[in-house]
Amino acid sequence: MLMRHVALSLVLSSSLLLTLPATAAEPATDTAPADSTPDNAPLVPASTDNRLDPHLDSANDGERDQSSLPLEDIQALAQVFERIKQAYVDDVDDKTLLRNAMRGMLEGLDPHSNYLDEDAFRTLHEMTEGEFGGIGIEVGQEDNQLMVISPIDNTPASKAGLQPRDLIIEIDGKSTDGMSLEEAVDLMRGDPGSRIDLTLLREGADAPIEVSLERANIQSASVSSRMLSPGYGYLRISQFQENTAREASDAIASLKKQAGDKGLSGVVLDLRNNPGGLLDGAVDVADLFLDNGLVVYTKGRLEDSDMQFKANAETALPDTPMVVLINGGSASAAEIVAGALQDHHRAVVLGTESFGKGSVQSVMPLDDNTGIKLTTALYYTPGGRSIQAEGIEPDVTVQRGRLELEKSGFEIREANLRGHLQNARGEREEDKTALPDSPVAADDYQLGEALNLLRGINVFQQPGMRRHNDSASPDDQTVSDTPADHSNDASKNDTTPSDDAPETTTP
Repeated sequence: MLMRHVALSLVLSSSLLLTLPATAAEPATDTAPADSTPDNAPLVPASTDNRLDPHLDSANDGERDQSSLPLEDIQALAQVFERIKQAYVDDVDDKTLLRNAMRGMLEGLDPHSNYLDEDAFRTLHEMTEGEFGGIGIEVGQEDNQLMVISPIDNTPASKAGLQPRDLIIEIDGKSTDGMSLEEAVDLMRGDPGSRIDLTLLREGADAPIEVSLERANIQSASVSSRMLSPGYGYLRISQFQENTAREASDAIASLKKQAGDKGLSGVVLDLRNNPGGLLDGAVDVADLFLDNGLVVYTKGRLEDSDMQFKANAETALPDTPMVVLINGGSASAAEIVAGALQDHHRAVVLGTESFGKGSVQSVMPLDDNTGIKLTTALYYTPGGRSIQAEGIEPDVTVQRGRLELEKSGFEIREANLRGHLQNARGEREEDKTALPDSPVAADDYQLGEALNLLRGINVFQQPGMRRHNDSASPDDQTVSDTPADHSNDASKNDTTPSDDAPETTTP
């Protein structure tokens, strides 16, 4: 299965970009200025050497240099170029042919390397800053079909109900069969306020789904939070941008304030349908919950590609139990955070298997307005896992679904039996509370299970003996100097004691 991603349009999220920090390579004097690329992208100059990789020339001095460009293939490329110029049905300028050659060269490597023209290069910078225009979706191609990877929170796409793995079969009535990603992006572009009609195929649906959306300027806050229940907080990260860690830190402080003097008893970190983003953003978020050790490390062919990222001692939630939610839309930087917290036993990972994008892309400017996005390394979790094409396996698998609560009928309990013995505390009306409802689980089953798991962790971790109001432990009982004689108690009763079940009569 071949999956291709694109970050070429103002209507799409480029969150799957996973860039190395600027220290990965020093910019050369002939590279673009720093403000022409995302702040975390390395400015790596294109090599002017006539070899594919000048770093390989010292491996074996006595052997033929395997990295030399093959002259026969270069001649063949020149012949193809000339044949197109002479015989193609339409006249094509040299610049277009050369750009297409570069695009094909990169896209043939892997799904995430590609050529960035002026629009894509500008869009990539806007995406990482978290402000762009469009409908707010991440798309890709699977088996030559246009597919939604994930909608971005609080955008026209998410509000219209688009879901991961929806197939887009028509855009404004035009079939996407055989359509390239670039062409699909162009069709989905448009001014804010203009409308776009999509036809979707969704697994389990009996017929295609028609969706009409209004394009908008997307200013996507990557972090949101709320209280799920007294003492239990919810932290949602939709993508990793430059300011995500700061926003997450502020959200945690707000949750602590809402929890009051008792503090937080647990936090759910929701990374579902998070397509990724900046590597630095992921490392900084993981560092909020870890006080030492590796967060992630990368390995590539170049020396500068081998890097390690470690957690600082200061942490926002040192001991609070955590559950991390993931699913098939959790990719790239989201998998770094989930894998780090899982390997350090800092959180329980719950949900379904993640996407499995474990590669690092570096942005390399070619001039002030264009560049390439090239896969330069693979990343590994602290425990040494490469999740490339594998994904993060959750500790607790919970499928997406809905919870339907059954209405309980009349039940006979001990307290309903005539003449039942009274509890030592007596019976008080305030003790007879109704069963709690499950609004979280009814609306979001996976989130409800995460909340239940956190409650269970807290019960399990409570030290000592559980005490109840108005109850007396054996240590508090008054002990008689003379032990009671119960040897003849049984003879004083006409019947033998039965089990604890209530008496029943068969009609």
